[in-house]
Amino acid sequence: MSQLLEKKAGSFVQAATPIRTEPLPREFPGVHGMDEEEVEAAVRVVRSKSLYRYYSLTPQAEVNAFESEFAAHIGIRHALAVTSGTGGLITALAALGIGPGQEVIIPAYLWIAVAAAVVNVGAIPILADIDETFCIDPESVRACVTKRTTAVIAVHMNGGHVDISRLLEVTRTHKLFLIEDCAQCAGGTIGGRSVGTFGDIGVFSFQTNKNMTCGEAGCVVTNDEGLHQRAVAVHDAGYTRTADGLFSCDETEVTTWGRGYRLDELRAAILRVQLRKLPQVISRMRSSKYRILQSLKTLPRVRPRKFIDPTGDTGGFLITTYPDEKTARETCASMRANGLATVSPDTSNVVLADYGLHIYYNIASLVQKRGTDNRGAPWSLQENRSSKVSYQKGTNPVADDLFSRSILLTIPSCLNQQDEDDIILGFHQALAGSLVASRGSRQPILRSAQQAVQQRRSI
Repeated sequence: MSQLLEKKAGSFVQAATPIRTEPLPREFPGVHGMDEEEVEAAVRVVRSKSLYRYYSLTPQAEVNAFESEFAAHIGIRHALAVTSGTGGLITALAALGIGPGQEVIIPAYLWIAVAAAVVNVGAIPILADIDETFCIDPESVRACVTKRTTAVIAVHMNGGHVDISRLLEVTRTHKLFLIEDCAQCAGGTIGGRSVGTFGDIGVFSFQTNKNMTCGEAGCVVTNDEGLHQRAVAVHDAGYTRTADGLFSCDETEVTTWGRGYRLDELRAAILRVQLRKLPQVISRMRSSKYRILQSLKTLPRVRPRKFIDPTGDTGGFLITTYPDEKTARETCASMRANGLATVSPDTSNVVLADYGLHIYYNIASLVQKRGTDNRGAPWSLQENRSSKVSYQKGTNPVADDLFSRSILLTIPSCLNQQDEDDIILGFHQALAGSLVASRGSRQPILRSAQQAVQQRRSI
């Protein structure tokens, strides 16, 4: 464990014992809530010897049940379970008929899968800048629209929200499809309405570090019956299914080539348990995050990201922004020296510029326009010859600035009060003029945070 470093005259020298000697818990929100319920669900399906959703020895209908329960939970007509969030994005794009000759606008802050999905259907990803929500900026989207633009993928990053009402104005004006990527925001709401229900189609991920998980899976949701049927065909073998699981070859208007993203009964059974636990998981993360945020209000050099709807934020990530890169990096280094990091150093308490494949210019395959084949598709395709685009650093100046002076800290669903106290103290030591706080200064800081929580509960 690193020694705590004290800032002095622009440099760092060894100082006192770190606040923590054990790493913070890793993110994995849904995982921390797992118990015997998930075990029993998995065992039940294995014992049935019926793991395939459409037919088996003794059909369990777990996928069907999960789709119905998830649709009801978020308030939408149709939910289609798939094998991953990436598979969900590709299914959504293919269901919308997007391919070569078309452009899809994506945010500069994302996960690589968003760009990969567009590339894999043969379309051209176009980067739009972000704003202080750390999500896609609607005005940047407007500036990116060309005659080839077909859709926008709006990513609700780090449990927060896109400014969805402003974005809808842009997509409706230009008659663009809107896909909501809710991979990191399952359970999130805007004005009481679930994310994923505002656009034409929404996509969720249930990979292992998501709010609910079965290891790897996803879901495609929509209110449009025709779009749902096309998604069913895409995710399967290219045809829709009858109620008893047989292929329906009569609906030629939705017949296509399938991608084989069908979810199995085993993972669906686990997801049904995880869905029931989702509200509690989010409540725990938001409680921890709110307490930490309240304590930071007394520190003038730090501010949180902009929240479109704080009551609907899922709470799994804390993004703090600083006046400049130097302050951000010194704060991050101070907290790391204080033991305020996880065993995975690149995923929590990290300056966003260093946040791997979430940052557009860190994605080498995007920057270098690596093709899906030896011709360099989709960028080399004749249909895409009119799309002139760069993904080099500097393409999105607002994002570049925010990445350089912002820190991301994950908020697991299992933080206890001591963990929260340590994080609060770490921020205050790093930003209150000295990295070393006396025992006498610790209690007022923590008492102030606790009072803020009590005030919120009394409202």
